[in-house]
Amino acid sequence: MNIFSVFTLFGGLAFFIYGMNQMSGSLERIAGEKMEAIINKMTQNRLVGLIIGCVITIAIQSSSAVTVMLVGLVNSGLMNIGNTVGVIMGSNVGTTITAWIMSLIGVSSDNIFVKMLKPESFSPVLAFVGIALMMLSKTAKKKDIGNSFLGFAILMYGMMLMSNSVAPLADSPAFSNILVSFKNPFLGVMTGLVVTAVIQSSAASVGMLQALSVTGGITYGMAIPIIMGQNIGTCATAVLSSIGVSPNAKRVSAIHLSFNLIGTAFFMILYYSLHAVFDFAFVDKTINPMGIALCHSIFNIATTLLLLPFSKLLVKIAIKAIKTEPEPEIAFIDERLFDTPHIAVCECGKLACEMALMAQDTVKKAVDNLFSHTDATSQTIAELEGKIDIFEDRLGSYLVRLSERTLSLADNRNVAKMLHVIGNFERISDHALNLTKSAKELDEKKLEMSEQAMSELKALANAIDEIINLSITAYNNMDISSAGKVEPLEQVIDLITETIRTNHIERLQSGECTIERGFVLADILNNYERISDHCSNIAVAVLEADTDMYDPHEYLRKVKSMDNPDFKKRFEAYKDKYFSLFY
Repeated sequence: MNIFSVFTLFGGLAFFIYGMNQMSGSLERIAGEKMEAIINKMTQNRLVGLIIGCVITIAIQSSSAVTVMLVGLVNSGLMNIGNTVGVIMGSNVGTTITAWIMSLIGVSSDNIFVKMLKPESFSPVLAFVGIALMMLSKTAKKKDIGNSFLGFAILMYGMMLMSNSVAPLADSPAFSNILVSFKNPFLGVMTGLVVTAVIQSSAASVGMLQALSVTGGITYGMAIPIIMGQNIGTCATAVLSSIGVSPNAKRVSAIHLSFNLIGTAFFMILYYSLHAVFDFAFVDKTINPMGIALCHSIFNIATTLLLLPFSKLLVKIAIKAIKTEPEPEIAFIDERLFDTPHIAVCECGKLACEMALMAQDTVKKAVDNLFSHTDATSQTIAELEGKIDIFEDRLGSYLVRLSERTLSLADNRNVAKMLHVIGNFERISDHALNLTKSAKELDEKKLEMSEQAMSELKALANAIDEIINLSITAYNNMDISSAGKVEPLEQVIDLITETIRTNHIERLQSGECTIERGFVLADILNNYERISDHCSNIAVAVLEADTDMYDPHEYLRKVKSMDNPDFKKRFEAYKDKYFSLFY
């Protein structure tokens, strides 16, 4: 083996890691919606969590990505630490599939069907199909499928490069002498641990071991401690991702680490104790890539079966190891979820829905406060408005950064929709807060509206209550029917406010009302109008969510035309309903 073989070895490792990342990222985007549905089913049932962790890891081919995602979900307050244990165990089992796929490199036979299982036989075909899908497909999903095929082909090409680069070592006495030292189990564990921690990929380190096994110089006795060490080394990614997060999020990485440490310690003691008694014959036998995959699977499955009944104990160990610190006032989405963009988009959607409900609550409280003012209610509204401001600032910044990631077409639309509507939620809460100021002014100055003005304001308040209900329901449920009712009602609200202004001028001229009351009334009407305008914007965002181009002006131009029978019918119905409530 010369210097060029070393270059080939590192080049093969680079291709392997790049291909793994490409394939993993593409598979995550393909499985995005299903992953969200699966994650929503996570419960404290350990077996359910185990299956979920296994399925997700097989789907995206990365146990590290799953663990980092768990750290992000727990740090955001979106997941309980107890629910992560089964998922972590499942991810350890799921990641063994990668080793089995890579073991195909050791397949040898003259049978044409068996030959087709060899990477050098089918990888070029996958690469061609992948490139064709990426260049010719018009949908993002098909492009992702093509990218995953190409990533897998690159991964296998890197595996072959590594195998070819180390092939000359089979006849090297120096290499044989080095391998003798790996009969020391402690050195084997440390080697697997360090190599995996450095490259931050257990799949890559297992692949390197499988490539070395092709030389015929690796025995079961050497490989087993290295495989155990690799399982500890894979925790490095989770440990690094837990820096600067909440205590509970740090405990996720602590659970992952303790799970693998306890499993390794137990089976190392058990294995060598039994070997000392029974003198296992297979220990000195040469291991091949398939044997490495088998040992990897047996160790992870056995560790899971051993520790699954002690899930709560693992949580207690993590809690004991990581001391409690003051939690942030408002838990928010963690940036670690950028590595799983679809999950991040879905969690942002949940926060946007929560923000919508808070905005609705502020309006309801503000409208009630106008007719029955209390300082306590005003204070509650101010606190809600402040919280909505924080949501708008943090969620908006997060969405902008998330939009810079590679997103599917559907996720891109969702991000654009959220960026549009959260500003409207924030402005609605601002106007609700303005209404509390008007309520306080009326209370402090002992200003009383005329009976006619009060009946008109109550009719308008009912219309505002309905339009906020319609728009929030439309957004949170993606209800097209509710969204279509918003704009006709918004036009009626504009007509009501204009009518109230006209009636106020008439009362002012007849001496029934004063200018001072008129100023407060004008403020109330302006805020009601602005609230209904923002509700209209939200409804338009829902109606336009599935189109390629967002053009609210074109939509409003169409629906406001009285030539539209549905719009005209709804407009007349709302007009009759609310004007009938006037004094």
